[in-house]
Amino acid sequence: MNKKMLILASIFGLLAVIIGAFAAHGLRPKISATSLQSFETGVRYQMYHAFLLLFIGNMEVVNRRNKKIIYYLVLFGVLLFSGSIYALATNSLTGFDFKSIGFITPLGGLLLILAWLVLLINFAKASKN
Repeated sequence: MNKKMLILASIFGLLAVIIGAFAAHGLRPKISATSLQSFETGVRYQMYHAFLLLFIGNMEVVNRRNKKIIYYLVLFGVLLFSGSIYALATNSLTGFDFKSIGFITPLGGLLLILAWLVLLINFAKASKN
């Protein structure tokens, strides 16, 4: 699980840098300032969670079961949260109205919150031992 987690962290980090650079240089003239800010929020949260996966992947205090749960919560949370923000922010550039799937942004956010909650519970239980 550690290797999978570290690989996903690296992929999320790599893509956050690429997507962020694309936004700064390619999207800036094409979308509104508000949309660009939203897009950057998606990039920021993706990178935060890449760091979270790196952190957890290198920790022994987080048990294997919780690592697996956190891995999937972060994977789907970032895909839904950041991915939907990317789509919504660039809505004006596409032929598809992404506003119709905007409800998945908070669902992705909830998954990210749950990942942090699982980590908190793991730490609380580990400190008792």
